[in-house]
Amino acid sequence: MKRTFHIKTEADTLLLAQKIAPLLSSKHVLLLHGDLGAGKSCFCRGLINALSSEPVEVPSPTFTLVQEYDTNLGTVWHMDLYRLNHPEEVYELGWEEALGEFLLLIEWPSRLKYLTPKEAIHLTLTLEEDKTTRLMTLEAPDTIDFNLSELVYD
Repeated sequence: MKRTFHIKTEADTLLLAQKIAPLLSSKHVLLLHGDLGAGKSCFCRGLINALSSEPVEVPSPTFTLVQEYDTNLGTVWHMDLYRLNHPEEVYELGWEEALGEFLLLIEWPSRLKYLTPKEAIHLTLTLEEDKTTRLMTLEAPDTIDFNLSELVYD
């Protein structure tokens, strides 16, 4: 299943993250694709706050590589793999412990290569030619329970 949304502002990105949050489970892996500045960390910030009882500061995990959050859904790992040189380095971050136990939000998932989970949800952010509108495409395999048809976004 695949849905594409037109995003004009950061507030739109945060709103869409809030709408997607209730569709996720603690077993999902959400892979965020997009260039630098595409809005991946902004989306994660909105999603983590939508899953939390109180506002949470959500910095980009570019330097820490992994940030862990306790939410109403359970533990959420926000990972930034940009600085990884080899897919196997993800094991040093606790990959085996987290996979299948926590909701994983992964920026720069192309660094995983052959370790990319087949049952992952993909979110791709691209800047349109007008340089002001982003396309946010959300795609989930039919084999996982993630019903995009329930997602209403205006």
